[in-house]
Amino acid sequence: MHTKKLIVLSFCILFLHSHSIFAQDDNLLKELDDYSTKENKGKSKQDNTAQNTFQLPAFKTLKIGNLQSTKIGDKGELYLIVSHRFGPLKDGFDTFLGLDQANTKIELLYSFWEGTQFSLSRESFEKTVAFAVKSRFTKQSDTFPLNLVGYATANINTEISNSRFTNYTLQSGDRMSYAVQLLASHRFSERFSFELAPTYVRENLQILEETGTANHNQFAMGFGGRLKLSKRVSLNAEYVHNFNRDENSIFYNPYTFGVDIETGGHVFQLLFTNAQSSNEPGYISNAGGDIAFGFNIVRVF
Repeated sequence: MHTKKLIVLSFCILFLHSHSIFAQDDNLLKELDDYSTKENKGKSKQDNTAQNTFQLPAFKTLKIGNLQSTKIGDKGELYLIVSHRFGPLKDGFDTFLGLDQANTKIELLYSFWEGTQFSLSRESFEKTVAFAVKSRFTKQSDTFPLNLVGYATANINTEISNSRFTNYTLQSGDRMSYAVQLLASHRFSERFSFELAPTYVRENLQILEETGTANHNQFAMGFGGRLKLSKRVSLNAEYVHNFNRDENSIFYNPYTFGVDIETGGHVFQLLFTNAQSSNEPGYISNAGGDIAFGFNIVRVF
């Protein structure tokens, strides 16, 4: 009898512990599940408190696919993002549909202040180290129709070798590339959100045999959308048009489409894209023509 009581007690403890873990994970996604929240806007001339209804972020995670979204982590939140981009699907089973070839990026993001987020990442594509900052200007509300966010990044290509650039005299600054974006999104309904992203990209070094001409300064426009299918599943799609791409360039405008799946404390983004890099200068300027499978895993602490 004593043994049976111990077994029952052990099952009760395990059940309560498991329930506690799932409750904690659900709390991490509470912001993702609510539809709107109210914040005090200030006092009116009649000394009455006026309230402005702010919509929650138009997107549930920090990227639509490759394209940055207008979502920013709350103050004190730490994000870990692991991204994989595999080889072209067209290679078939010779490369196991591209799975034998992988580009990996690991990124840490932290919000020291409300509405501002900093990140540091390392990507195996050209062994790129990137620094970025993302800051919110305003939120969509019942008095203003848009979420407006600024984003800027500086990338260092640590893989540049003289053997690849035999016709160039390389300097330390040639390793650098930059991107600046204004992200503007609108949540049209509980299910559908859309974003525009006017973008400036600067590449200090280009291979003219690949780009066709020297377009160090490039302007592009990104388009992205999210369609919510259920509480924790959505379809995402994006496209970026580079206005300065030469007609003789070997590169293409990047596109991505996929699905977001939310679990306790994680968001899994399964996607198909024609870009190997997930850094802004890399995928906006140097996307290939072949589609490949990839994914992002987002964890918030």
